[in-house]
Amino acid sequence: MLQYFDPKHASPERDYGTPARLSGTLVSLEIDGTEISVPEGTSVLRAAALADINIPKLCASDNLEAFGSCRLCAVQIEGKRGLPASCTTPVENGMQVTTQNSRLAKLRRNVMELYISDHPLDCLTCPANGDCELQDMAGAVGLREVRYGFDGENHLAAETDDSNPYFSFDPSKCIVCSRCVRACNEVQGTFALTIEGRGFDSKVAAGQSEAFMDSECVSCGACVQACPTSTLMEKSVIEQGQPEHSVITTCAYCGVGCSFKAEMQGDRVVRMVPYKGGDANHGHSCVKGRFAFGYATHPDRLKTPMIRESIDQPWREVGWEEAITFAAERLKAIQAKYGRESIGGITSSRCTNEETYLVQKLVRAAFHNNNTDTCARVCHSPTGFGLKATLGESAGTQTFDSVMKADAIVVIGANPTDAHPVFASQMRKRLRQGAELIVVDPRRIDLLKTPHHRGAQHLALRPGTNVAMVNALAHVVISEGLEDREFIAKRCDESGYLAWREFILEERHSPENVEAITGVPAEQVRRAARTYANAANGAIYYGLGVTEHSQGSSMVMGIANLALATGNIGREGVGVNPLRGQNNVQGSCDMGSFPHELPGYQHVGDPAVRERFEAAWGVPIDDEPGLRIPNMFDAAVAGEFKALYVQGEDIAQSDPNTQHVELALRSLECLIVQDIFLNETAKFAHVLLPGSSFLEKDGTFTNAERRINRVRKVMPPLAGKQDWEVTVDLANALGYPMNYDHPAQIMDEIATLTPSFTGVSYARLDELGSIQWPCNEEHPQGMPTMHIEDFPIGLGQFAITDYVASEERSNRRFPLLLTTGRILSQYNVGAQTRRTDNQAWHDEDVLELHPADAELRGVRDGDWVGITSRAGQTVLRARVSDRMPPGVVYTTFHHPGSGANVITTDSSDWATNCPEYKVTAVQVEKVSQPSAWQRQFQSFDRLQLELLHGGKDAVGKQPSTERANE
Repeated sequence: MLQYFDPKHASPERDYGTPARLSGTLVSLEIDGTEISVPEGTSVLRAAALADINIPKLCASDNLEAFGSCRLCAVQIEGKRGLPASCTTPVENGMQVTTQNSRLAKLRRNVMELYISDHPLDCLTCPANGDCELQDMAGAVGLREVRYGFDGENHLAAETDDSNPYFSFDPSKCIVCSRCVRACNEVQGTFALTIEGRGFDSKVAAGQSEAFMDSECVSCGACVQACPTSTLMEKSVIEQGQPEHSVITTCAYCGVGCSFKAEMQGDRVVRMVPYKGGDANHGHSCVKGRFAFGYATHPDRLKTPMIRESIDQPWREVGWEEAITFAAERLKAIQAKYGRESIGGITSSRCTNEETYLVQKLVRAAFHNNNTDTCARVCHSPTGFGLKATLGESAGTQTFDSVMKADAIVVIGANPTDAHPVFASQMRKRLRQGAELIVVDPRRIDLLKTPHHRGAQHLALRPGTNVAMVNALAHVVISEGLEDREFIAKRCDESGYLAWREFILEERHSPENVEAITGVPAEQVRRAARTYANAANGAIYYGLGVTEHSQGSSMVMGIANLALATGNIGREGVGVNPLRGQNNVQGSCDMGSFPHELPGYQHVGDPAVRERFEAAWGVPIDDEPGLRIPNMFDAAVAGEFKALYVQGEDIAQSDPNTQHVELALRSLECLIVQDIFLNETAKFAHVLLPGSSFLEKDGTFTNAERRINRVRKVMPPLAGKQDWEVTVDLANALGYPMNYDHPAQIMDEIATLTPSFTGVSYARLDELGSIQWPCNEEHPQGMPTMHIEDFPIGLGQFAITDYVASEERSNRRFPLLLTTGRILSQYNVGAQTRRTDNQAWHDEDVLELHPADAELRGVRDGDWVGITSRAGQTVLRARVSDRMPPGVVYTTFHHPGSGANVITTDSSDWATNCPEYKVTAVQVEKVSQPSAWQRQFQSFDRLQLELLHGGKDAVGKQPSTERANE
């Protein structure tokens, strides 16, 4: 009986030896008497595995292209000479394959004997014992003796490289199968590893025979995962032993949303292994998700609720009931004294959809106002506004996999290799296959130097000139007749298009006229526009370098205009794709965290919408939008806003104009912070409610491609409660009943009230693995690619995007422009990653400045420099770099004592109040001591740590953040 094996239904728990081929042409063959049919191009090795016929292998893995070096997978094929490797042999119609006979058995034993003759026989004490493919294959081929012994030259005395904090490299156990090298090249795309030498002298080398920490290795873990022996091994496994069970969950770092197997011993995580069945990451990972999970059990974790009357008093540890009662009584008393609008809540982009939903519900149903906001507005609210106005939906249009069909990739204001590294690896793979790359960014990012890709275009524009640039690109498209007229006529509003066309053809938008604004030569702009418009598939990916501007919303609409004009919407390989920064930025927006929108982006001013929510929640809902976070700060300073509930967000570090934020927090009569650490915001709190990490909770995250992924609890909450349970307790204490037994019930409620989530449930997620909303009757399995036939608003809408120069312009007093970004090893405010060995790569924020700017100021690499803006001053160590053009300086914001946001201003996007982090006019000068704010920070930090630990000196108990006084 002929059996057909669909490659889409392969088990993610099994390694099939070589990658799947998705050809529509089927090939039929016979393997060990079994007739099977597989797609053309499938290897014999994979075909056999699909039929549950196991052929021994060592150098093969189904995330790597066939290599054919180990020879263990040799088979006999009727009519063919010799014994070919099944991994490199594609199937043919009528082929008859034998995988087991005496001739093959002898060959395989001889091969294994050679491997073992230069391999330590310490299996019982080896950390890979029980999880070693070499050991497994020795058993599979029946190896019982090694005739050659260890006499003569061998590699058994090779020294172990322990330089990497997360894994060791023991070359004495290396079999030179090249899997690690190929994983670094094919999966990660870093090309940090190589095989050095020839013949017996062949060995794996990092960089130029450097230690791993000194090489270009980015510690993604692909090599560790690929290694079939204990040559590359996690130090956690070496120290703790092999895990005994695993739980599939979702990473809580960036917006890629990688799936992982948390491999456990009881309730202790031994290692995190990227899950091959994860639709966002396909078994790949980065240094954060793969290794930086130790913060979850760090000694700094808050495990007991605490309360105090004022921020200059020691904390008092109390039980959950007393803490919740204290918080509720404070909130009720403040509202009774100052009015209903005097309190509010902030949701988190790091917490689950269910937890975020409950916090905004708490504000609306128990606080009786709409004073709810989220850090997602601080980073990506222009995405929601701009895409809603032009395309009709507030989210990206594609899957990550879509990039593999893009012919021209435009990256604007994003640094994927640092902020979204797993997706960046996929993007780099497509670039190596020949896609063209255009980067629009003031700074030269690592994507521009992708190995084996040539000809990338870099438009190094001045910070704050994005809208002028996108208008110039569109001007070229229209003036040179590169638009997709058929798409525009069929899919776009005609009158809106004609008005936009007239606007964009104005000579002021030509690259020649815009050159004086952006600083980018006109011919570079014309070349980029032609590349994008002429590509069969052109895809745009953008990040916070687009949204965090005073014209962020205008720029998002400008990007949408460009995609509509060229017809790059509605199929794979194209689209408008925002790269979300934190793990649940998309979800926190979807769940109604904004003061003007209920879940599903439904406006509070719509009576029909309010009626549905009021019926479900049992209370009236205010029809007026509430306060955004900046409005809350201003009202607090004015004495009108008195209490705030903050779940999983560190506004004292992440929001701009830090001194204004601190003044607002000091003005509150009650600040309730729910988090896993004493973060910078919690130092101003009156109530501390311990939070739970992603490893301690059930729920869902929604990634940048609208993919809803399950988060599964792998260990009990250290403080006894998951975050959603704390919000439920607070609501009940305030007199508003919330009753849920499990987050699945919360998701069921979300589905009844949110049109794009109608078909989402935990049962459905478990069945499908993940779902990309909208998921409803029309799209029961979700919608990977949006806008295929139409837009939610009917026709695509072109928007007029006038360029308005930022108020943050350089002048004689502040001649430089500061822009900010992220680095691979650290995450957001650093509260998590600073409590891991990721500190080995980035233990302080530095200021990058161009050699010309450094020379003008007498600054050398490593000097301390003061950075002054109209908002404040801070001090950082200088790094002289040519990655930015003259006149532009750059820093990260992962360490609170750096004070990056002391100097960012409260300038913000015209439509959404998204702060303009990316453009701050500054002066830089050489200094010898910390800034006044940093000295104050150090003093306040020491005081709060002492108060946390009952008045005892606690300096040094938290990660060091101060370096300027060394």
